[in-house]
Amino acid sequence: MTTRTATLAADIGSTGVPDLEDVAGHWVDRDEIAHLPSLRNQQGQAHVNHDLTSLSWLAAPPFTFGYHTGELQVNGQVPAAQRFLWKPWGVLREHRRPDGLSLTTDTRMALSRDLLLWRITVTNESDTTRTVELAQDLFAMAAHSEVGYGWLYEGPWNHGMHHDFMALERIRATTGGGERHYLLSPAPRRLRLGRPRVPGIQRDEDHGPMLLDDALPAHVSHDKEPEPRVGVAGAVRGLRVAGADGEVILRADEAIDLTPDGETNLDPFALSPGLTIGFGLRLDTAGRSGTVLTHGNHPDSLRIGVDDGRLWLGITGERESTDAELAVGDWHHVRVDVEADHVVLRLAGSEIARTRHWTESRRWVSRIEDGTVAFADSRSPARAVHAFAGPPGELRTEGAGGRATWTCRVEPGRSVAIGIACAYGTDADAVAAEARTAAEDFEATMRAGEDGWRRLWASMFTPGNPDFSGHLPTFTTEDAGLARTYYTGALQALYQRTIRIRPDEPVFLTGGPRLGPTTTYFWDHCEWSRLYALLEPAGLRSWLLRVLAGPYRDSFGVENLSGGPLGNAYSSTDYALFRLIEHYVCVTGDLAFLDETTGGTTDRATDRATDGTTDGTTDEPPRGTTVLAHLERLGLGWRERRNPATGGVLADFGDDPWQLLECVPTYTGVVASFNGAYVASTRSLAGLYRRLGRHEEAVRTEAEAGQLADALLDLYAGSGHWQVRRPDGTDTIGHCLDFGLVAAALHRELPDRIRREMADFVTGRLLVGGWMRALSPDDPIAAASDRPDHGAAGAFAAWPGLTAHGLARLGCRDQAIALLRNLSSAASGGLWGQAMEIVTGPDGRHRARVAERGVATRECVAGAAGAEAVLSALFDINPTFATGGIARLPATSSVEGVGTLTHLGPFA
Repeated sequence: MTTRTATLAADIGSTGVPDLEDVAGHWVDRDEIAHLPSLRNQQGQAHVNHDLTSLSWLAAPPFTFGYHTGELQVNGQVPAAQRFLWKPWGVLREHRRPDGLSLTTDTRMALSRDLLLWRITVTNESDTTRTVELAQDLFAMAAHSEVGYGWLYEGPWNHGMHHDFMALERIRATTGGGERHYLLSPAPRRLRLGRPRVPGIQRDEDHGPMLLDDALPAHVSHDKEPEPRVGVAGAVRGLRVAGADGEVILRADEAIDLTPDGETNLDPFALSPGLTIGFGLRLDTAGRSGTVLTHGNHPDSLRIGVDDGRLWLGITGERESTDAELAVGDWHHVRVDVEADHVVLRLAGSEIARTRHWTESRRWVSRIEDGTVAFADSRSPARAVHAFAGPPGELRTEGAGGRATWTCRVEPGRSVAIGIACAYGTDADAVAAEARTAAEDFEATMRAGEDGWRRLWASMFTPGNPDFSGHLPTFTTEDAGLARTYYTGALQALYQRTIRIRPDEPVFLTGGPRLGPTTTYFWDHCEWSRLYALLEPAGLRSWLLRVLAGPYRDSFGVENLSGGPLGNAYSSTDYALFRLIEHYVCVTGDLAFLDETTGGTTDRATDRATDGTTDGTTDEPPRGTTVLAHLERLGLGWRERRNPATGGVLADFGDDPWQLLECVPTYTGVVASFNGAYVASTRSLAGLYRRLGRHEEAVRTEAEAGQLADALLDLYAGSGHWQVRRPDGTDTIGHCLDFGLVAAALHRELPDRIRREMADFVTGRLLVGGWMRALSPDDPIAAASDRPDHGAAGAFAAWPGLTAHGLARLGCRDQAIALLRNLSSAASGGLWGQAMEIVTGPDGRHRARVAERGVATRECVAGAAGAEAVLSALFDINPTFATGGIARLPATSSVEGVGTLTHLGPFA
């Protein structure tokens, strides 16, 4: 890596596979981006922060890190990163001072190793010799756990293991001289007395869109027993919440009974410095443990409870226990004093507990050992060691961390570099040896990671390579924009690959790093299903067999470490899994896969019923079901979804917006999109039946597909919009998902007028700023759908690829090319995230960037859909059973004005 400003290669793709340096990111200024770059190393993931060195959200299962890894101080000040350069092997951060000192840091997760690396370079660009003090804070709040890796994966806090998205983001905001305090959430939350709830969005009180501003649904893995959620027997009276000015915010004078299973909800308010919460508390049973009061139902909520009759105070990863045992039957006056950086618990006016800053942790212990700083977790076997390439002038431990300080004299025009290595694991001696070895041969260790990424990149496009069970075709073109979209999409898949979660099956993660270090969503996977089948056919085959053996109909994905299902039901599941199976079989020619049997289901009905995510029922096929039977169930899923109240022909997906687009509350019931997908899958099955000699079923399903198509066309509302039918009424909507799936399935029977109107709607209302909006900004529901993935604020990573495919199927190939050509500009100097939001620049022009707000992920494997569309939309590679046969891919394919694919087939 160099510190020069990177420029995009103008001739990328003209000679085949480009150099990885030319595909990967370019320098971006801090004010250009919202979502900071990430790190990955084929077994873990992390986020860089606003300063020059710290990392957060580090998860490399079975290891996770809490809080952040420590900031760099320069002459006593913490400089913020002014610009960033992402590459697959690491991230450069840069800060230029007015006095002529330039600081550049290079932060890496060493490829396929439990090892972090930092190079800190100080360059003197002035004409006088400068002396600079560099002080690097050292934290390694590491934990080891084999369980708890859901979409909301557990990370270490001073009090236990849990996922606290909002709190950790507030801690990240303090880096680089940002916000001073992190303890208090600014969101109004309801005060609850009694039994606490599962943290997250509560279905019984929030039926609106899932905007994810202050809470996440409880998408956690089921391989770990949750913390008991019980209240206490007793009562609260004289409750009074007052602001710093003494004004009463909430008051409840009468006694409120408490029971272990009961709950009383009071009005919402936000915590703020100077706020007090006072009340009288009576316990009716001795020696009990439970919660008395909770502000909200979030992981960082202020909570007061008792443990064996003794009061405790909790907030934002902290819990302070006390020796204050409350006499049963007596009234005790309890008060909480809230400040910006701490909370105090008082009993009868006397302070009995006070929260600490996270750096004052009592969970981790740090000590100096032979010029290194070693860390030990008291709650798990995790160990970490920092070692140095060049000893610091001073090394000391501070609280749960350490600090290394160097005083450097830098001549004009010269640079000084410092290297730091941090190894982690469970064997203290092995971890120390790993850190020391990396520090002693620091530059070679840095180079090895970069060389490893380049080797993997070359293997992706090489038949018979040692790293993948397949390979991707090489795309040669004079169109640099198309080449960049294709090769960036390939890099997206490679970057999100992990080989440690399941050593016998490479896993491609859906997102991260703030979420899901072991998670794959079915829907996201299907958006690059052709590429997946080409690149990793053996891995896809294995993954499909695992998924089909589980209750896929009541989950959105799988947690690949435990192998268990994850999350709530998604209406997209039938479409997604059918497409993945179809593309796997049709690309590889592995028809025998259809006769494979799956291992059977696991019974989640009881577990799911208790967390409120389903009604507790499951209708998964029994053990020993063939893949073909699953395929039929998926492709003909509309048969069991018909509802007489909405016409009785098309599938009705129910009234829960969380199962469709989450953030569009009117997108429920009968929708065009997935009914279009059912038309395609039903026709595909008819072709498969013909091949299998099941001719009567072929005729029947072909006729049913025609009936579905006719009913679907009746939903068209004009001007590119489609009806949404529910038992209680009808709405119209202009959404790219309807466009993409209907155009893909019905392009042959759509009348010319509708084809034109659909294409005009996309180009006139959705495409903008080198990207697009998922929902038309003038749609009546747009104001209530302000999420940048599926609403009007931007679009999900896969939607431009889906839309380009639809445009091409409607005969608008030039518009498809124009859309695909511009996509890389939205990647914010890296890869595409879950959502790209549309913003207006200083020049008044619209542009897109990777969104951070809500819980959008920095990367999303569905971003490979752009590369997928190069194959499907521009080269017409659309494998399907519908033709009644399995057409082998040609070795080479050329399209005038687009380019040539080589090493495409036949598949080996």
